[in-house]
Amino acid sequence: MSSEVIRLEGPELALEVLPLGATLHRFEVPEAGGGWRNLVLSRPDVTAFDSGYRGASVGRYANRLGDARFDLDGVRYDLVANEGANQLHGGPGGFSTLVWTVDEVTAESVTLSLVSPDGDQGFPGRLAVTARFALIPGGARVDYRATTDAPTVVNLTTHPYFRLGGDDIEGHTLTVHASSYTAVRPDLIPTGEVVGVAGTALDLRRGRLLADALADVVTEGIDAGGGIDHNFVVDGEGLRDHVRLAGPDGHVLTVRSDAPAVQVYSGEAFGRAGVAVEPQNYPDAPNHAGFPSAVLRPGQAYHTATEWLVALGG
Repeated sequence: MSSEVIRLEGPELALEVLPLGATLHRFEVPEAGGGWRNLVLSRPDVTAFDSGYRGASVGRYANRLGDARFDLDGVRYDLVANEGANQLHGGPGGFSTLVWTVDEVTAESVTLSLVSPDGDQGFPGRLAVTARFALIPGGARVDYRATTDAPTVVNLTTHPYFRLGGDDIEGHTLTVHASSYTAVRPDLIPTGEVVGVAGTALDLRRGRLLADALADVVTEGIDAGGGIDHNFVVDGEGLRDHVRLAGPDGHVLTVRSDAPAVQVYSGEAFGRAGVAVEPQNYPDAPNHAGFPSAVLRPGQAYHTATEWLVALGG
C-alpha cells in the first residue's frame, strides 16, 4: 500500500490527499492563534484500507446495490457482495481499496487516475477514471470523470466525515436542501418509494440541531441504526447547495454538488464523531426504473463535481 501524502496549502485552506483510495485525508482551516484545524476524520493509518471509508473515493457504484446485481440491456450482472447479500461502495475490491496513480500535482491541485478492468467486482466494461482535488476560493472541489468501452453503471463520490468543532456532531446544526428521501428496507436497500420529509424528523430544510434530529428519528422509528443514514433527494438541478453544517464554534461548511442526491450519515460507527456527507446518484438506481439513470455508454463522458466551502466563525 502507498504511504504517500500529498499536501495542498493555500491561505484559506489546506488539503492532504492520499493515492490510496484517492482519499481526502485532511481538510484544514487556519486557527485564530496560528496553526491549522482539521475538519474531517482522518484515518489512523495512511497505508491501510479504512473500513469506515474515511475520506475515500468510492466506486464503481457508491452506496448500495441490492442483492449485489443489476440488469443492463437485457443482461444480468452478478456482483461481488460485501454487506450481507448486497454490495456496498463497489465491493470488497472497490476504488477505496486501490492505490490510484498520481498524474499531476500543482500548487493548487492533484489529479489521480485508475483503470478498472472489465469484470472488476462483477461490473462490465473497462472504466477509466480520474479524480481532481483542487483548492478554490473559499474552499475545495473534487471533479470525477470516467469513460468506458462497454455499457456499465457508475456512481462516484467522496466519503468524508466532517466535525467542525467539539468532540462530536450533536452540537452542530444541519441543513439539507431536500424535500424528499428514498425509503429503504431494513438492510438499507431502497424500496423504490420516494417519501416527502415534511412533518418528519428528516425535514432538515430549515436547519436543526443534530442532537434533536437524531433523537427524533429514533422516536419516529425512521432511524437507520440509531441515527441518520439516509439518501436525500436534493431540490433543484445543476451545481447547487446540498448541505449546510454549522459547528459550535461558528464555522460553517456548505457542500455543493451537481449530483441528484446526497447521503447523510451521522457516523454511528464512530460514536457520532463526524457526519458523512456524500453527494451521489440514488442508491440501487440500476434496479429501479423510476430512479435517475446511472448508465454510462461508450462515447459518453461521466462527470460529477462537489465543492466544500468554509466560512470561519469567531
